[in-house]
Amino acid sequence: MDIKALIARAEQDCAPVFARLEENELFCTNQVLSAFHEENVAARHFAPTTGYGYDDIGRDTLERIFARIFGAESAIVRPSIACGTAALSLCLFGLLLPGDHLLSATGAPYDTMETVIGTVGNAPGNLREMKVEYSQVEMCDNQQKIDVDGVLAAIRPNTKVVLIQRSRGYAWRASLLPKEMEEVISAVHNVRPDIFIMVDNCYGMFTTENEPTHFGADVCVGSLIKNAGGGLAPTGAYLVGTARAIERIEARLTAPGIGREVGSYAASYQPFYQGLFMAPHTVAQALKSAILAARTFELLGMKTTPAFDAPRADIIQAIQMETPERLIAFCQGIQAASPIDASAVPEPWDMPGYTDQVIMAAGTFVSGATTELSADAPIRAPFTAYLQGGLTYVHGKIALISALEKMVRENSL
Repeated sequence: MDIKALIARAEQDCAPVFARLEENELFCTNQVLSAFHEENVAARHFAPTTGYGYDDIGRDTLERIFARIFGAESAIVRPSIACGTAALSLCLFGLLLPGDHLLSATGAPYDTMETVIGTVGNAPGNLREMKVEYSQVEMCDNQQKIDVDGVLAAIRPNTKVVLIQRSRGYAWRASLLPKEMEEVISAVHNVRPDIFIMVDNCYGMFTTENEPTHFGADVCVGSLIKNAGGGLAPTGAYLVGTARAIERIEARLTAPGIGREVGSYAASYQPFYQGLFMAPHTVAQALKSAILAARTFELLGMKTTPAFDAPRADIIQAIQMETPERLIAFCQGIQAASPIDASAVPEPWDMPGYTDQVIMAAGTFVSGATTELSADAPIRAPFTAYLQGGLTYVHGKIALISALEKMVRENSL
């Protein structure tokens, strides 16, 4: 197989799609720059704080910038939130009380969220233990759209939160554009304005000109070591939405009556500001890497979602590898092209929070940062690889070549 010729053919096919991505990058960069200017960001905002963190100007300004970008009333943006799952859990425990009902509008959520809800395993402190009810509505039209009528029919008198997962997670379904959420958000709010619409926005920020809050979502939740951190933020997460939603969540972030008034960070805030500024460009680089991979494997006759020229709602590229050997070889080839721990050889293992063994390739500067190039997958049929991230398109291309070469050497392609 002439791998370089294959990649060159794929790049040629992707050129018009890349041009559209650059238009989105321009829009989103202007959006971020405008928010920085409106908040008059200066070097003083990078200064660290300790202790309670009262009147932390860096923290408070960063939160207002996120609120501006999302067209929202309020935001929580904190290095102290360990990961995206922690932020989603914080949101759910802030909005739900014992006896309330949580309804997922996009089928089963991401694997780690099932342990938070209590539908899988018996982790102490889950929502089921707190007597929160749960149900879900499967997506319709071959997993391409939300079943609005089904969601409305599933609402109970005690429904408090409707959850929408923007990204596909480990499911073979379409990721959702913010505009595609508008119908269900409007329909639910029309019949029950008291219900909170919560969007798991992980992997989605800056892939489009708008975010779910622009279409009425009450709160969006995401990780800073994914899209929003631009590859520079070392930790943290964000929650952005209505004042009503954020006020409840901030009481669980610290304590009722204290909320967002406290919370220090003893290191500089510069990586969070600079990462946010870089994020539209970094996301565009990740999308280009994903699109190139999609087209390359399509030319090899393999199933991918989304298609290389389809609209993108997140940075994830799903590729059906069909055999565990091919899947493992692909992930090992990605790892071998990583800047960090390239000599490591990933193997499937029993990862906490997952029901199947998982293989993960991620040689990243920030541990676990999926803005940086990584590939992972549960070891279950049809053995789908989930490729995401890439700080630069060139690195994404090099890693793709490495993966293809590994698959050829292993006789799995």
